[in-house]
Amino acid sequence: MARLTRLYTRSGDTGRTGLADGSRVDKASHRVDALGDLDELNAAIGLVITHCGRNPVDEWLLGLQHRLFDLGGELASPGSEVILDEEVESIEQRIDALNEGLPPLREFLLPGGNLAAAHAHLARTICRRAERTLWRLARHEVVNPASLRYLNRLSDLLFVLARVLARQESTEEPTWKRRR
Repeated sequence: MARLTRLYTRSGDTGRTGLADGSRVDKASHRVDALGDLDELNAAIGLVITHCGRNPVDEWLLGLQHRLFDLGGELASPGSEVILDEEVESIEQRIDALNEGLPPLREFLLPGGNLAAAHAHLARTICRRAERTLWRLARHEVVNPASLRYLNRLSDLLFVLARVLARQESTEEPTWKRRR
């Protein structure tokens, strides 16, 4: 793999960017939007990691960051499939394990609780957007179905993680108080 020796190339100054397969696409394309959303999601997960305070979840969150790079590579190489059904199943198992120790939800949760939980909620919302963007791309081009499922489950995982992180400092999670 070639390493960047210079950060600017000027090749994107006309509104087009290069993909890993050498093709060039419009920067306003659904594919580039999806790549940008994945990048933002990865950065948000990085924030969760920094606010977990040496939590055991750090290691698998780091693994999720690597899988998001894999997914980005998949999108940058149209026609490739890197994300597998086994990775979706792995997330489902993680959700089940984390959710086991949580009480059932009786109200809608407000994003927050503490800094780590708030960042997990933010990552969840970015993940939902990334999933919607990938679905828009799938309406026009072939997208790996496992990747769509992966993002869907990942947002669920981030929701459960936010609950776990919020409960590390309190037995209560912030809930929506409906106006009467």
